[in-house]
Amino acid sequence: MSYRLIYIGLGLVVVAAIAFGFAFSTEGEPVVLPAPVESVSPLPGDLVPPQSFVEIDLKVGYRADIYVDGWPMADATFVEGTGVYRWAPSPSNPTINEWTPGQHTIRVVWDTIDGLADPGEYEWSFRVG
Repeated sequence: MSYRLIYIGLGLVVVAAIAFGFAFSTEGEPVVLPAPVESVSPLPGDLVPPQSFVEIDLKVGYRADIYVDGWPMADATFVEGTGVYRWAPSPSNPTINEWTPGQHTIRVVWDTIDGLADPGEYEWSFRVG
């Protein structure tokens, strides 16, 4: 008899865990990015730790200027073969030495490297906790 109560209790715990998972899931609408932007990290609206970095993946053949909270980030690393930019605050950066808690805005302004011009820009925000 007591083992039945244990099984019923475990079943209720599983049902409650699944219900909480659905109720508190952060999965929402997929992020729609402009055509040359393949991915960004952190995603718009994300809450990230202070050790986080910004990553922008553009289609190969594009170059970009990156602005963090309105400041140009000339020290972002760029891998031309993949189109990936990566940047994080550092003590050597003259404007942003570390992420401060709160909201931060990233703006990417791009154009093609060669051929016909295809300029554009994209901006999003995330929070550092």
